[in-house]
Amino acid sequence: MIHGWGKLNREKSVDNKIQQESRARKSLFSACLAHVTHDGISDTLYVLFPIWQAQFGLSFVEVGFLKTLFSGSMASFQVPTGFLAQRIGEIRLLLVGTILTSISVMAFGWVSTPFFLAVFLIAGGLGESVQHPLSSSMISSAYTETQARRTALSTFNVAGDIGKLILPGITAFIISQFNWQIATKLLALFGLSATFIIYLLTRSIRVTTKTSTKKFSSSLLGLKGYGAFWSLSAIGIIDSATRMGFLTFFPFLLRDKGANIATIGLALTLVFAGGAIGKFVCGVLATRLGILRSVIITEVVTALCIGGMLTLSLENALILTPILGVALNGTSSVLYGSVPELVSEEKRNQAFALFYTATIGAGAISPPVYGLLSDIVGTQIAVVIIALVVLVAIPLTIPLRGKLVQQVFSD
Repeated sequence: MIHGWGKLNREKSVDNKIQQESRARKSLFSACLAHVTHDGISDTLYVLFPIWQAQFGLSFVEVGFLKTLFSGSMASFQVPTGFLAQRIGEIRLLLVGTILTSISVMAFGWVSTPFFLAVFLIAGGLGESVQHPLSSSMISSAYTETQARRTALSTFNVAGDIGKLILPGITAFIISQFNWQIATKLLALFGLSATFIIYLLTRSIRVTTKTSTKKFSSSLLGLKGYGAFWSLSAIGIIDSATRMGFLTFFPFLLRDKGANIATIGLALTLVFAGGAIGKFVCGVLATRLGILRSVIITEVVTALCIGGMLTLSLENALILTPILGVALNGTSSVLYGSVPELVSEEKRNQAFALFYTATIGAGAISPPVYGLLSDIVGTQIAVVIIALVVLVAIPLTIPLRGKLVQQVFSD
C-alpha cells in the first residue's frame, strides 16, 4: 500500500512538472509574440513618418513632435501599468494594451488631419506601454530557476528585434505595392490576430495566476534595501542613452567616410542583426561569466567599437558593425534578466515598470541632448564623449557585488 502511494505521488509530481513546463512555454511564447508585435509596430512608425510629412505638409519639428507623443505616452505609463496589473491581472492588461495599439494603428488609415493622427499615436503609445513590464514579469513568474529565467528573458528580448527586422520591411513592401492606408490596416489585423493567439495560449495561465496578483505591494521601491536595483537601473539608463544617442550619429559618421544611402542602410541592418544575436548571446553569457563580468565586457567593447567607427576606414567600419550591434544591444539582456533577482516577487511588476520607464525615457531624451552637444563641440567630439560615458557604467556595478554573482552560480 505504501509503495502504491509513493508511486502515485511520483506520478502526480511528474504530471505537475509537465504542466508547469507547459505553462512556462506558453507564457514565453505569448510574451515573445507580444514583443514581436509591439516592437515591430513601434519601429514601423519610422517608415510612416516621411509619408505623413509629405501628406500633411509637416515640418521636421512637427514630425519629431509626433514621435515624442508616441514615445512619451509609452514611457509615462510604465509605472501605472504595474499598479493597474494588480487589479485586473497581468495577462488581461497585456491583451487590452495589444488591442488598443492595434486599433490605433487601424485608425491611422482613416485620419485626415495631423491632430487626430497625434491622438491615435498617444493611444498607441499607451497600449505599447504595457508590453515590456508585464511580459517580463510574466516570464519571471513562469521560470523560477535563475538560469532558465535568464535564457527565457534573453529569448524574449530577441523576439523584439525580430519584430523590428520583419514588420517595418513588410509594411514598406505593402506600401510600395498598394498604399500606406492598406498597409496600416493589415498591420493592425496582424496585431489583433496576435492578441487572439495570446488569449488562447494564456487561458489556462490566467486561472492558475489569478490569486497571485493579490499579494502585490502598492508601496514604491525606496533606496533602503534596493540600492542594487537602482544601481542596475542607472547602468540601464547609461546603456539606453548610449545606444539611442550613438545610433543618431551613426549614419552621419558613415556619410563622412563616403558611404551612400544603400551602404548606410546595410550598416544599420548589420547593427540590428548583431543586436538581435547579442541580446541572446549576452544573456546566456551572463549565466557563464556572471553579471559583473558580462556588463564590464559589453560596455568596454561598446566603447572600443564606437572609437573604431571614428578611426577606421569605411570598409573596416562595416566589418565592425555586427560586433558593435552585439555589444550595443547585448547589455540589455544582462540587465533585464537581473531585475527579478534584486527585488521580491511582490515588487517584480513595479520594478520592471520603473526600470523600463528609466531606460525608455533615457533613450528618448539622449538624441536631442547629444545633438545639442554636437552643435556646440562637433560630431566627432560628441561621439567620443558618448564612448567615455559608456565606461561610467563600470563603477556602477560595484553595488551589485554579492547580489547577483552568487545567485548566478548557485543554480
